[in-house]
Amino acid sequence: MADPIIIAVPKGRILAEVMPLFAAAGIRPEAAFADEDSRALRFATDRPDIGLIRVRAFDVATFVAHGAAQLGIVGSDVLMEFAYSELYAPVDLDIGHCRLSVAEPAEMAARDDPRSWSHVRVATKYPNLTRRHFERRGVQAECIKLNGAMEIAPVLGLSNRIVDLVSSGRTLAENGLVEVETVAEVSARLIANRAAFKTRAAQILPLIEAFRRAVEQARAA
Repeated sequence: MADPIIIAVPKGRILAEVMPLFAAAGIRPEAAFADEDSRALRFATDRPDIGLIRVRAFDVATFVAHGAAQLGIVGSDVLMEFAYSELYAPVDLDIGHCRLSVAEPAEMAARDDPRSWSHVRVATKYPNLTRRHFERRGVQAECIKLNGAMEIAPVLGLSNRIVDLVSSGRTLAENGLVEVETVAEVSARLIANRAAFKTRAAQILPLIEAFRRAVEQARAA
């Protein structure tokens, strides 16, 4: 038997949304996979030809791009940040919806006009994506890379603004920030390593089609 196809999946809140898609695609992970307290990183499924790994969202794209995993589930924000040429994203899974936004302190926003910006200092996990966004607008962006706690940066004077994922907006509000511009709408995608897609098409194509059907069924429900 050929080596199993490895699917990389991000840790965190998206797990609950992923599970019904796995079930609809005919893949049933072992029970520990859905347990966020489990420290295991690799998991079996009810199919010997498919294994799972659970890693940080930003690492999913790297594992798949370098061929350590053949498929992955990751947000379009991560794909835009890294822009790996080795990745192919055939299916929008229609889960994990949120947006990548520019936010600033509410008192600043009350007198600010984003159309007048010429230079911004921004704290973000997405320096490449942020820089490209502002370049398209003709704005020079000084990006400070942070991996978390973005909302505290303006309070402590590290930056005037942040670029981060926003869902309900509650975290921003609790830290005195408001959205002033949307950079991109985000959803989770099924991604494939391009080389594996060619060399292991007999295994990968049916999985891609299974996920595509699962998404269509979820939308129709």
